Amino acid sequence: MTALLQVRGLHCAYGADEIIHGVDIEVSPGEIVTILGPNGCGKTTLVKSILGFVRATRGEIYFRDRELRQLRPTERAALGIGYVPQLLNTFKPLTIAENLEIGGYRLRRSERNAAMARMLALFPLLAERRSQLAGTLSGGERQVLAMARALIMSPCLLFLDEPSAGLSPLRAHEVFQHIRDIAATGTAIVIVEQDVQRALAISNRAYVLVTGQVVMQGPAASIATDERIGRAYLGAKMRGPVSKPPPLTPIAPA
Repeated sequence: MTALLQVRGLHCAYGADEIIHGVDIEVSPGEIVTILGPNGCGKTTLVKSILGFVRATRGEIYFRDRELRQLRPTERAALGIGYVPQLLNTFKPLTIAENLEIGGYRLRRSERNAAMARMLALFPLLAERRSQLAGTLSGGERQVLAMARALIMSPCLLFLDEPSAGLSPLRAHEVFQHIRDIAATGTAIVIVEQDVQRALAISNRAYVLVTGQVVMQGPAASIATDERIGRAYLGAKMRGPVSKPPPLTPIAPA
């Protein structure tokens, strides 16, 4: 299958400080890919460089066979890339319906109304509370609203930065179920996440990032059962099914 997103030899920096060192990743249509690694390893920086918020100094970023590095973030978004940041991802003084309307501000009214109807059907909780202020929702409910707003423009690739941050285990479970439901509609999803087990449980593949480099990649089931990764990179023993998983692909440091 032709990759939807291809990142090749990417380097990026904040000023003179290089954070990402020669990273290669790819995402195919409709799959869920998780980017894992310890705090400070560059996960969010990598995503922001793909989105255009952090300068890429070297490498290539192809989305649907188009090179993105010369495009502004708004131009990349217009090509079909959505993003839900970890913080400040809803407009709290506005209602659920108003948040969704803002997500579709580029659309004609009839298209926006149709897109809102699709989101309310996909997320019944939002339909029940469409007149409720976003600021009165729980953390998990706001996360669902943020995802729905990002989906209004029907992106074919959606980035989620720490979607379970600050949520109770129950609310985190619900959010990950929603992520799986979104992927079932055909949208490819890239998750940056600290909740390793839940992220891997719904993912097709994963990349492990350490100090700005991909040190391991492979099927999510393989990474979930590899204790070396848990001990060396994630700071915890991994647990998962013991069935024979597909092999991991180790990446030599750049």
